[in-house]
Amino acid sequence: MGAYNHIMKGTLIAFTVPTGKDRVRASAFAKAFYGQETSSHHGKYRYRRHGLMDDIPYNKLIRGVIIIQTDDVKQVTEFLEQHSAEYHVRVVELTETDREVMRLPVE
Repeated sequence: MGAYNHIMKGTLIAFTVPTGKDRVRASAFAKAFYGQETSSHHGKYRYRRHGLMDDIPYNKLIRGVIIIQTDDVKQVTEFLEQHSAEYHVRVVELTETDREVMRLPVE
């Protein structure tokens, strides 16, 4: 018998949020989705604003393209729908880099 090579699957989500030139809306989406490092009093106090993706392991390939675990798809797509985002979902094979970035077991 040959050696069994487990292939780990993930989900690629490509999305765009129709904000046009509304930078405030675009910024609000990014903060709610990815979170934000911020500071006050000229850098004296530093803290992180929590975003949806803080709780979900993901690999951000380029702007608007992420790879996540299949179990997290519903949570992410519901968030995108709430923000009137157009999105596309595809099942993909996770690379070793994807697994490392997402802190998943690397074989």
